[in-house]
Amino acid sequence: MRSAIAAAGLCVVWSVLAAPALAEDQPGITATEIRIGQTMPYSGPVSAFGILGRGEVAYFKMVNDRGGINGRKVNLLSLDDSYVPPKTVEQTRRLVESDDVSFIFSTMGTAHNTAIAKYLAAKKVPQLFVASGASKFGDPAQFPLALMGVMAPFRNEARMYARYVLQKKADATFAVLAQNDDFGRDYLSGLKDVLGDRFDTAVAAATYEPTEPTIDSQIVKLKATGADALVIAATPKFAAQAIRKSFEINWRPMTFLSNVSVWMSSVMEPAGLDAGTGIISSAYFKDPNDPAWADDSGVKGWRDYMAKYLPDGDIRDSNYVNSYNFSMVLEHVLKAAGNDLSRENIMRQALSIKDLELPMLLPGIKVNTGESDHLPVEQLQFMRFSGKQWERFGEVLSTK
Repeated sequence: MRSAIAAAGLCVVWSVLAAPALAEDQPGITATEIRIGQTMPYSGPVSAFGILGRGEVAYFKMVNDRGGINGRKVNLLSLDDSYVPPKTVEQTRRLVESDDVSFIFSTMGTAHNTAIAKYLAAKKVPQLFVASGASKFGDPAQFPLALMGVMAPFRNEARMYARYVLQKKADATFAVLAQNDDFGRDYLSGLKDVLGDRFDTAVAAATYEPTEPTIDSQIVKLKATGADALVIAATPKFAAQAIRKSFEINWRPMTFLSNVSVWMSSVMEPAGLDAGTGIISSAYFKDPNDPAWADDSGVKGWRDYMAKYLPDGDIRDSNYVNSYNFSMVLEHVLKAAGNDLSRENIMRQALSIKDLELPMLLPGIKVNTGESDHLPVEQLQFMRFSGKQWERFGEVLSTK
């Protein structure tokens, strides 16, 4: 995909950005401040994802306490959009037109980032490290100023699951619970990438809307297909329901869970630890609850940060780790930009990351970007839920 879009992507990225100007003339930039913005679902059906924004605000408080970046404090304005795309648009317009932010960082949601992308491109505002694994954000021809966050694309994740199942049973069939948007559709696309012509006969899907109260009927419907494997492409509330309902109706297919919903406190515990035993997902960051990292310097640093800046944060919620990684890679970009904080140069630095190792990424996983590469992370490792915790197995794999 990258080779096909490289030339077009490079052309579009630089054509939509203005020529660099003096730092003090840049939106959101003063001699003492870098002002950036985002929206988060602090309320609404996926309010659990608001942890990401809370963690990012805390991270930049830590950065500012250390003196900021090149003498400037980072002011992250994080607004609630209730996980409603029209509200995302409204709040993003406020951030750009009233709050005069330099760029948008880590806005949550696939539909939500899609809803604001054309507006931001027209305003020449970078859309950095979006909090969505939708593979389309890796296409610079379609989204020239967007860059995926420090997470593996959903489509690539689904490819890994399909390959794993087919290694166990070559003629396996799949049932998929998918959110009815690009998030869910990416998992179906990943399965199709691997299954090819068999997709239509090997895959049965049931979709849900984020506003639905329950997905019990979808799980009952999927059980009736007799599928060998179940892929749960759902956000935390519905993932927990799917795991619980499957357990209650005594359905035990090989089960795979989207890595955005592997949290202990909001998914595995509400579903019931016994109900989740044996479920497979994937990892790209260090789980601070894994005894394997007890003496790891990166995890120790993260725990110290949590204790000081988020003392009431649940360290079992992986989005606190995601927020740390997202923020750290943005800090890297801003440091690399130096005193040229034009939107053009910030975007250039965001697309020039080479083999960046973050202390909370798994060993062997590095952040890389380029003019035709808007996907910072493309490696994963399998993990299985033991009934107490997630346990990694196998090697770190490419998801391409």
